[in-house]
Amino acid sequence: MNRQTLAVIDYGMGNLHSVASALSKVAPEIEVLVTSDPNVVAAADRVVFPGVGAIRDCMAEIRRLGFDQLLREQVASGKPVLGVCVGMQALLERSEENGGVDCIGLLPGQVRFFGPDLKDADGHVLKVPHMGWNQVHHKDHPLWAGIEQDARFYFVHSFYAEATDLDQVAGTCDYGRTFAAAMQQDNLFAAQFHPEKSHTAGLQLLKNFVAWDGKP
Repeated sequence: MNRQTLAVIDYGMGNLHSVASALSKVAPEIEVLVTSDPNVVAAADRVVFPGVGAIRDCMAEIRRLGFDQLLREQVASGKPVLGVCVGMQALLERSEENGGVDCIGLLPGQVRFFGPDLKDADGHVLKVPHMGWNQVHHKDHPLWAGIEQDARFYFVHSFYAEATDLDQVAGTCDYGRTFAAAMQQDNLFAAQFHPEKSHTAGLQLLKNFVAWDGKP
């Protein structure tokens, strides 16, 4: 019996060792492939779409390599797909970053800047980027199985997802405002936080993704 394969899309933006290592740790029975080969991605049983850095550079490489269309095809195929950090932001329609950048558009919504004058409920100035541990309040979804409500995850971002359809918001976080920490649509799930850096809760989410059949 052939091992299941999981493709981590590599479009040259960031070191993907940590996410690949975390996936191999939680699912040693799965073959984890870090790849820029569209054929390998297309043949994989499930796909992880990570991302770090500026959205303009990310989208330029995604389009150059044809991964925007490939991701549309993978989502349409029904296989489980997980977006992480900038990988989540790139799935939305447009980002304010770098003067405005059109994104892939698989999830309806915009990516907004936290702003230079971000404050908490008591009026204290909050630093941007939002960096460190914060609670995620989640809705019912298979990827939250075994994860307690308001569990803490690790974030590093200056821009946040503003979903058009609130039914697609799978989890929220508060940092000066309430924003979408996770989004879902059918066989697609995306997280603003880094599950591979989020210890027990993050590893559980990755384990859940490996076991997920792609149904909400």
